[in-house]
Amino acid sequence: MTRLTLRQRLALELNRQVLNDLVERHPLRQIFWECTLRCNMRCRHCGSDCKVDSLSPDMPFEDFEKVLSRIKEVYDSHNVMVVISGGEPLMRDDLEQCGRRIYEMEFPWGMVTNGRLLSRSRLDALLSSGLRSVTVSLDGLEDDHNWMRGTSDAFEYASGAIKMLAAEPSIAFDVVTCVNKRNISRLEQIKEHLISLGVKQWRLFTIVPMGRAASDPEMIVDGAQVRELMEFIVRTRKEGRILVSFGCEGFLGEYEGVVRDYLYTCQAGVTVGSVLIDGSISACTSIRGNYHQGNIYKDDFIKVWQTGFAPYRDRSWMKKGGCGECKWFRYCQGNGMHLRDDNGDLIQCNLKKLNE
Repeated sequence: MTRLTLRQRLALELNRQVLNDLVERHPLRQIFWECTLRCNMRCRHCGSDCKVDSLSPDMPFEDFEKVLSRIKEVYDSHNVMVVISGGEPLMRDDLEQCGRRIYEMEFPWGMVTNGRLLSRSRLDALLSSGLRSVTVSLDGLEDDHNWMRGTSDAFEYASGAIKMLAAEPSIAFDVVTCVNKRNISRLEQIKEHLISLGVKQWRLFTIVPMGRAASDPEMIVDGAQVRELMEFIVRTRKEGRILVSFGCEGFLGEYEGVVRDYLYTCQAGVTVGSVLIDGSISACTSIRGNYHQGNIYKDDFIKVWQTGFAPYRDRSWMKKGGCGECKWFRYCQGNGMHLRDDNGDLIQCNLKKLNE
């Protein structure tokens, strides 16, 4: 059963008050741009079902630029991080031009990539366009990562990109790993590989059974494996050789304040917004349920941000099913929005797994 120390309970109460204030103010601090659904890999766990030739055309930058212009009218652009995602952003030949325009509008910007197209010359061009941060995915050593990504050379390219980025002091950089049944027993080896490449920050996630992962049981870890993952993070953080943390995968009970540098909170729709490939206004791009709040082609983004997002900011509607009976709802608020399906039902709860 979940047991919290008095110190944890006090910290959670304070964190709850801070979050309530943040929800009331909902200052936009980060906006994702899903610039393409094209991708050069065939990942087993893809939530977007991306393909080399997507049926959805890339969004013209001019359309997203209008959103940024409206944001700039209301917010200090220096304090709103633009994160370019996909698909694979580097599939866009005009990514440097997009980045340069974002930089000229005085927004800091970064991207999430699989690293396959990140050559030295491409990185130099992106840096010249104002690139400030990069996240690269690496889901295991060679066999596991290539299996996960559906190509025979994914590991080689990802490792090369990581090594190159680790040697670049001008940007913030981290690696993310999706933990599954196949790679969980090799986390120590993955850790050593990342350290050898010069990685300082590493984020670990579990996989939600959505998209392609919904029909692949090898993707989803069980309760014992979730606890194994938590204990690995605790040990690694104590070592101090690489800063590892667990992603925003919901409330973790006894592990709160231990496996992350912050207490659990879902910032989707509170400080984080997004513009999806079809113009839909949403929050973080991990959310695949239909919680869209409008569309930039017919709605004003700022008006939607200021007056919409009710399901994100008042999550009392989540207090149903297992959540309705859970004594930790006060701190959890129903878990992250990306863990809810179109019907509002909770797909996965790591706290429940930890208590199995």
